Amino acid sequence: MRGLKVLPSGRPGRGRLYVNLPDGQAVAWYDRQANRISVLADDHREAILAVLRPYLSGTVSIGPPPVPTAADLRRLALSPDADLAPNRPGETLLGELEHGSAGTRARHRLRQDLTAQQRMGDAFDALECDGWRVLHCVPLPGPGQIDHLLIGPAGIFCVRTVPSRRQRAVVGDLMLTVGRAEPRPDPRWIRRAAAFATTALTAKATPALAVVDAVRVETTPTVRDIRILQPPTALPTLATSPTTLKPPEIEALFTEARNTHTWLTPHPGTPTP
Repeated sequence: MRGLKVLPSGRPGRGRLYVNLPDGQAVAWYDRQANRISVLADDHREAILAVLRPYLSGTVSIGPPPVPTAADLRRLALSPDADLAPNRPGETLLGELEHGSAGTRARHRLRQDLTAQQRMGDAFDALECDGWRVLHCVPLPGPGQIDHLLIGPAGIFCVRTVPSRRQRAVVGDLMLTVGRAEPRPDPRWIRRAAAFATTALTAKATPALAVVDAVRVETTPTVRDIRILQPPTALPTLATSPTTLKPPEIEALFTEARNTHTWLTPHPGTPTP
């Protein structure tokens, strides 16, 4: 059958591959870890095998899917345009650089921000091997976005990336200063973003700042609610944190978080960042 599309779920090379009809309805998925094709529409079996063949390796099993969980049903009903899982780190900045009209200095800052987001995004994606699920460029009502959303055994983390350009970074209660530049309200902003995420997901989200390429990071002693992450120690810090979420809870939260409508639907009484 013509018109079948293969769409990734999660990070390239790790997540499932979904086979969809032209109208977006899923007819099968290929689980790379289990090396198994689950077919939802048996009359399309041959076409499904043909379109997935370039992605297959080794001995692949094929058959009907296991009994779907509630999270599976919500994921299958999600249209590709509303799915945040395929977003790459810095996806929004890539679009601004390719299609925007920013001047030379602004484009230079965008490239610095993009490099920092890509570096941290690649590091966070590696956590998927330890049971974490990761989203990038999560939209919020109004301007702004959550650079990285981590959902894993240690909980939910809303991460804002700060490029430090080999300078000292000072994190205060409300402002963050890099070198001699003007202070920026990153601590205040990420607190509000985490509060919004807590309401949207009905689960506690921890604010976090990923400070990239700083020669030194100084944090005011009163900053106790924001997690400060620095490569390369960010991964071990998260991977060894106490467990608060079980795998089924992680999957259910990820299914909710990957839906654009979760974030763009107003939540009365909750301030947006």
